Amino acid sequence: MQQWQDVQGAVAHGWARMRGARICTVLAACMVLAPAWALDLRQAYEAAEKNDASIRASRAAAEAVRERLPQAQAQRLPNVSFSAGANRNHLKSSAQTVLGPRSATSSYDSSNQVLQLRQPIYRPYIGALVEQARAQVKDADASLERDEQVLVVRLSEAYFDALLARVHRDLIAAQSAAYAAQLDAAQKRFKAGAAVLTDIDEAQARVDMSSAQELEAAQNLEFTHRRLQVLVGQPIDSLADLDVAGFKPVPPEPARLEDWVALAEEVSPQLRSLRAQLETSQMEIEKAKAGHKPTLDAVAGWSRQDSDSVTSVNNVYNQKFVGLQLTVPLYAGGYVSSTVRQAVADSERAREALEAARLDLGTKVHEQYRAMTEGVLRIAALEQAVRSAEQALQSSRKSFLAGVRTSVDVLNAEQQRTMVMRDLAQARYMYLLSRIRLQALVGRDRWASVDQANASLMR
Repeated sequence: MQQWQDVQGAVAHGWARMRGARICTVLAACMVLAPAWALDLRQAYEAAEKNDASIRASRAAAEAVRERLPQAQAQRLPNVSFSAGANRNHLKSSAQTVLGPRSATSSYDSSNQVLQLRQPIYRPYIGALVEQARAQVKDADASLERDEQVLVVRLSEAYFDALLARVHRDLIAAQSAAYAAQLDAAQKRFKAGAAVLTDIDEAQARVDMSSAQELEAAQNLEFTHRRLQVLVGQPIDSLADLDVAGFKPVPPEPARLEDWVALAEEVSPQLRSLRAQLETSQMEIEKAKAGHKPTLDAVAGWSRQDSDSVTSVNNVYNQKFVGLQLTVPLYAGGYVSSTVRQAVADSERAREALEAARLDLGTKVHEQYRAMTEGVLRIAALEQAVRSAEQALQSSRKSFLAGVRTSVDVLNAEQQRTMVMRDLAQARYMYLLSRIRLQALVGRDRWASVDQANASLMR
């Protein structure tokens, strides 16, 4: 009897060490967060906005497109040009005379200057070009906003993946400590004759499995940190963790899915970009049709020509002119008609692309809306599941000490608790990601989205 009590004491001591190991794991995690500064989500996004190559390229592309508008508008303004030239002329002449052939060579200088102004009066092409440039600027601005929203999502995914990887690593470490304590207890019980070799083998197998899982978790943590570092463009020492105690998931606001879909169709950067592309294609049709129409320009100019000749020197000719120039296209071999048909086809393609994107956007909004609403329920269910798993583990340990349950039951209960805690952590991060994705789809202010998610982190 005394021997069995000693074994029970050893098992209880093992579990106490296991709890101590879990506490040490938690403390170690806290020590990681101990520095006064830990990178939070907003700081990470600020860094990514400055350092991410893809968003810098998007900004440069938008700046380039914006220059198309002043270029197009410039074609409505007068065009003034000046040209000048100077020549040295050599004249060789020959003639047949009664005295025989005679030749002569002479040289003289000439120069000219021309100043010309051309003011477009009627050019349908230019009007369509200006409106097309305006549409292209709207497309560029919307595309940049879309890319910035995508960056928010990419960064949030990387940030929360890193946090989840750290939680998973800590859970596996705590589980490994529990398995090691169970193995130690099984070995002591076996020596005391209160257990069979199978108990040791089962516990050893769990320890070995946990060791492999720890390596995998460590590699995954390193990978997620590296991916986040690439986005923010700087080394990462520590991350602000989720404030579990203060985390309160709430359903989407507005509550109706239809309101979110309507909002997305109205202000989504993706749809605004595609609408601008449709407008651009329609202006391309007008540009093509302008090839059938006449153009009218006002022309004014001044020219001066200085020239010597073989018979006189210092001849000066001054000319001033003003007038209208009308150009009427007559025949271009069917080229203009072909460009019109091409532009019409491109416009139809842009229209169908817009409709397809609108339908796809509705599906994505529905997906993230459901993920967010169901996330609230899933988190509540998993929080209860964690409490139940913890209670089941405690009951299994007590029953094991009483000789009612086996060591395998305790190991399974420990594994079940770890899995439920991992699922709960994942559910919390997926809820936050779903909210960010939903807000990005409808074009909500990205900084407000980041700040809202950042409020869920420890400060």
